[in-house]
Amino acid sequence: MAGFQVSNRTTGDRFTCQEGQSVLKAMEQRGLKCVPVGCRGGGCGFCKIQVLEGHFECGKMSRRHAPPEAVEKGEVLACRIYPLTDLIIECMPLPERTLAKQTTKLLR
Repeated sequence: MAGFQVSNRTTGDRFTCQEGQSVLKAMEQRGLKCVPVGCRGGGCGFCKIQVLEGHFECGKMSRRHAPPEAVEKGEVLACRIYPLTDLIIECMPLPERTLAKQTTKLLR
C-alpha cells in the first residue's frame, strides 16, 4: 500500500501516511515529534496542525479546539485527520502556559 506523502514545513520532515491512518499515528510510528500529544481522540487540542495544501477527511474533533471555521482554514487536530491526497502541514504547538494548564486538567 503506497499511502500519501506528508511534508512538515515546520521541521522539514517527510513521511508516509497510509490510507485510513491519522497523521499523528503516522508521525508517531516514525518517531517524529512536532506537536504535544494528549488524548489521541480529538478532545484535548494538543496536536493542532495547519494543513497548508492537500485534502483530508476529518474524524470527530472537539469544537472547542477545532471549530468549523478553523477546520475550513485547515486548522485541525493531527490525531483526527486522514489524508486523501499528499499533504503539506505546519505544526502549531501550544504556548507553554496553556500546555501546562491542560496537562494538569488531564491528570486529574
